[in-house]
Amino acid sequence: MRIPLGKLCYEFNRHEEPRGRVQPGQRLIMESEDAFSGQIRTEADRRDKQKMPYSNPTTGPIYVEGAERGDTLAVTIHAIRPTMGKCFTRTSDPRQLSEWLGTDCPHGTHVCEIADGLVHWSDRVKIPYTPMIGCIGTAPEWGVPTTNPAGPHGGNMDIVETAPGATVYLPVFVPGALLYLGDAHAAMGHGELSASGLEMPAETEITVDVIRGRTIPGPRIESGEEILTISSATPLERGIAQAYAWLILWMESEYGWDRWKAYDLLTHAGQISVGYYGSGSVGTKVSKRYL
Repeated sequence: MRIPLGKLCYEFNRHEEPRGRVQPGQRLIMESEDAFSGQIRTEADRRDKQKMPYSNPTTGPIYVEGAERGDTLAVTIHAIRPTMGKCFTRTSDPRQLSEWLGTDCPHGTHVCEIADGLVHWSDRVKIPYTPMIGCIGTAPEWGVPTTNPAGPHGGNMDIVETAPGATVYLPVFVPGALLYLGDAHAAMGHGELSASGLEMPAETEITVDVIRGRTIPGPRIESGEEILTISSATPLERGIAQAYAWLILWMESEYGWDRWKAYDLLTHAGQISVGYYGSGSVGTKVSKRYL
């Protein structure tokens, strides 16, 4: 099944009419617009927040048959493909960095070709094409969060491990789960320093499954090499503590670890993955070779 680009969604809204309905285990392709809502296509273009004040549009929702509150949605990412062969970024609004760098940052619109497995950032600098999904989540049963923050439902997590080969686990709060997905990046550094990755319109190929009766407190990611838990909290040290606690509880409940032995192990072998630094999204992970 293909879900073509249509209405751009800026909320994880349980009241939206589903764009499609899928059976557990079904594979589908979802087209998405870039985080700038398509406003930047050349280096002469500018992000105009007067015309479009919102960012990170998603495609959705997708209704998953049989998913009920308390279940877990398992979204396996098979591929993320650019639909234009280009990606876009901008350097403006230095925000917290202004204390040291000043505020006279140029707009810095930057268009990069994607070819031969590389992002051609300049004639000299080539960045490996390492695509990821910045924004993925389910609809909460209460409230309607926007696509700017992240939370227990997922959202704008900007975690680089949300990539091909990984399975993203998300809590289900409402019937059908109502999955939204978008904000694809061709690459992104940890922290997403300028609040913009190498943004691109894309098509993402996924399989959606339902794990019935398993309730999780927040998003998780599993690849062939590691498991990772995600928290979105400020200050960042609280998010790190919460994510590590959730990782320990995952190791305890599904891998048979004593929680305090896991606590000890992660002190020495755990790693941290930081999403956009301004919103406090952080992942904590451990290699499967220890499990």
